[in-house]
Amino acid sequence: MKISLRLRLTAWYSMILAATLAVLGVSAYWAVQSDLQQNLEQSLQRVASALDDVIRKKQSETMRPLKPAALRQKKRAKKEPERPADNFAFFRNTAPPRVKDSSRADTNAAESAQSDEPDEVWTAVYEHILLNPKNYYIQIADPQGRIVWQSDNLQGDSLLMFGQAVAQEDENGAARIITRYTLRNQPLQMVLLRTRRAQISVGYTVEEIEVTLSELFFSLIVTFPVVLIISTLGGWFLARISLRPVDDIIDGAEEITAHNLSRRLPMPPANDEIARLTATLNRMIERLERSFIQIRQFTSDASHELRTPLAILMGEIEVALRREKTPAEYRETLSSALEEVARLSKVVRNLLDISRAETGQVKIAAEPFSISKLTSEIAEDIEVLAAEKNISLNAEIEPNIWITGDAARMHQALLNTLDNAVKYNRDGGNLRVTLRREAEDCIIEITDTGIGIPKEALPHIFDRFFRADKARSQDIQGNGLGLAIVKWIIEQHKGSIYVVSEEGSGTTFTIKLKAPKNITISSVSDA
Repeated sequence: MKISLRLRLTAWYSMILAATLAVLGVSAYWAVQSDLQQNLEQSLQRVASALDDVIRKKQSETMRPLKPAALRQKKRAKKEPERPADNFAFFRNTAPPRVKDSSRADTNAAESAQSDEPDEVWTAVYEHILLNPKNYYIQIADPQGRIVWQSDNLQGDSLLMFGQAVAQEDENGAARIITRYTLRNQPLQMVLLRTRRAQISVGYTVEEIEVTLSELFFSLIVTFPVVLIISTLGGWFLARISLRPVDDIIDGAEEITAHNLSRRLPMPPANDEIARLTATLNRMIERLERSFIQIRQFTSDASHELRTPLAILMGEIEVALRREKTPAEYRETLSSALEEVARLSKVVRNLLDISRAETGQVKIAAEPFSISKLTSEIAEDIEVLAAEKNISLNAEIEPNIWITGDAARMHQALLNTLDNAVKYNRDGGNLRVTLRREAEDCIIEITDTGIGIPKEALPHIFDRFFRADKARSQDIQGNGLGLAIVKWIIEQHKGSIYVVSEEGSGTTFTIKLKAPKNITISSVSDA
């Protein structure tokens, strides 16, 4: 199923946002839960430690052991204490012993009468509790495990205490345990502290934590879809705004055809990815425009080059058919027709070479050969043509220069260049060919004293079918494809060719090719 880019971007954005919110929500919930739990445990430990400090301080002042606080005694409900769970076997849950006989009752009555006097220890503990108004459940027992004081909110119930098992003690002889306990179906977080002076049990309900976590969970559950929906709508709107320039590019590109390639896509004001895409497309359209212009020019020039010899050939054949001729006249007509056919054949062959080269069908060999020997042989061949125009040829060729490439194609390139130098040279002029090495390169220079090339024509001499100053060179045979082929061959050999010319004074072609000194020579030697 095809889905638009806008919808895909929005979907990916929503999924990433949903995953991020889920991770953030779980992390926040876990962090808050851990923080609340840790704070509660620390608070309980501080309360237990503070109570132990109060007891220690007052006992050191009064030098009295712990005894039940008269002001804190309450009539306990006549019910059995809760049985602790199996996992609380380390602890024991006890209530103050009840009176069973008259003698014990008398003793308790005496102790109660004696304990009617305010005890400084419990007074200090009570004052400390008043300074901490939180709803702590507090129980204090003596080292033997007898409960001597409880907070009012216990209402006769008792908290966990240390049993007979010995908990691990610290360097001060104190043992501390953090656990959970259920009191009247209410879960408590408890800290049990045992010292040499007392056993302190401090509990606090975890309902507040659970309520806080429930509220946080509800807030996350409600906020999550709202944020996701709003963000998804925002992502859709943002994707739409961001991709609007792409729609403009599409609309502009739809209007550009082969008839109006001069048009360009509008550049967006921001220098972003869309602007770079637009600039790239504009450069592509510019290249297409140049290609179309070249194709039209190529078609026009090729038609012109082919039309002229065809017209000449047709005219000569029509003249030959109008009346009877002698064998000599027929022979002359056929010779002229053969020249035009040869010209047509050369044009078609050059066009085929260029077409095959542009489509990558021509393979350039990569074999070492002596460019010195090749240049010498071409200079000897071209000397015959130069002699017909009384042109003196001077060759200065450095020996033993080797390059890697296609010797046949390089022969074609140098021959075409020298042939041009002879064609456009003056009668009785000079032609100079030099070959020398410069570091890892070889330089070939071909200089003539011909008619030269106009300055405005220099950038186009390697274009197909281009002929500078056709009025001055109309008597010179050629089709304007030779230098285009030369340039292609040189570039295929990773070389370069450039021209310097002055109208009326002559032209110099310079060819630069790679000629490393470490070329491996097999069995071919310089002649």
